[in-house]
Amino acid sequence: MRVIMEFIRIIVILLILGGLKGAFLKFIYTSFGINVDNANGPWLVGLSILILLFVLYRNKLQFSGFYKGSGKVKLSKKVSM
Repeated sequence: MRVIMEFIRIIVILLILGGLKGAFLKFIYTSFGINVDNANGPWLVGLSILILLFVLYRNKLQFSGFYKGSGKVKLSKKVSM
């Protein structure tokens, strides 16, 4: 049951934090007058947001969740930087 709760938590983190970061970046782009609605750039921005959320989860958020297994380790400094 804890594993299912952790998967739900990960999905919520990705949807809420990813959506907020995406909306913030779109607001920044539109404030500079750049239209990103019909471009290929948002795919790269979305990928970068997913990578940032992955690093954030692996280094901070996984230690405060429901899952209490032994496989929880931080990413190395080379990967994080």
